[in-house]
Amino acid sequence: QVQLVESGGGLVQPGGSLRLSCAASGNIFSINATDWYRQAPGKRRELVAAITSGGGTNYADSVKGRFTISTDNAKNTVYLQMNSLKPEDTAVYYCNAIIITNWPRKASYSYWGPGTQVTVSS
Repeated sequence: QVQLVESGGGLVQPGGSLRLSCAASGNIFSINATDWYRQAPGKRRELVAAITSGGGTNYADSVKGRFTISTDNAKNTVYLQMNSLKPEDTAVYYCNAIIITNWPRKASYSYWGPGTQVTVSS
């Protein structure tokens, strides 16, 4: 089994910063790509940031210049550094990863974490 767990969410004032973490564990052979999504009440889930195994990144226009995605491959962990937070950043943030497993057979799957709440409010 493969499990993704997000952490680092919480309540922060506008202009503040948070760093989210997403740790993958279990039967992992390799991780091809990891993304951060978010979903606010009444809105559809949107892609926030993405990073490939080669280090390539992209960001939603709404967070460019404020958010940074990075990985620690030795820890199977991806981070989302969020600076200059705005009230409109309030949402549940989810990590998603394309993971190749090695048992019972080699296969590629998309996995989701349970999400972590980020609230930006004064």
